[in-house]
Amino acid sequence: MADAIAIIFESADGRRHEVAARQGASLMEAAIMNNVPGIEAECGGSCICATCHVYCDEIAEIVGAPGEEEEAMLELAAAERRSASRLSCQIKVTPELAGAIIQVPSHQT
Repeated sequence: MADAIAIIFESADGRRHEVAARQGASLMEAAIMNNVPGIEAECGGSCICATCHVYCDEIAEIVGAPGEEEEAMLELAAAERRSASRLSCQIKVTPELAGAIIQVPSHQT
């Protein structure tokens, strides 16, 4: 895939799923296209369900803080909220994310 960025999604049990994400796509789209377990994305990326909640500890500085809308949705996430919690639908794939490990919470719904 041209302009593919390698990203690793890690489940709560430590299983890793390396995906080739299209630059400019969202992390959620990359996860869904590659059948990453634990990313439900019930709203299809509209920032209204919190079922694509991930932990971005390793890349928190790169992706920055969530916006106001995302903050409100994160309050509704089924999994534990952490300082590096984000909705994967709100994070665009960029070259800076190459090799990043994105943690998927153990309980989404």
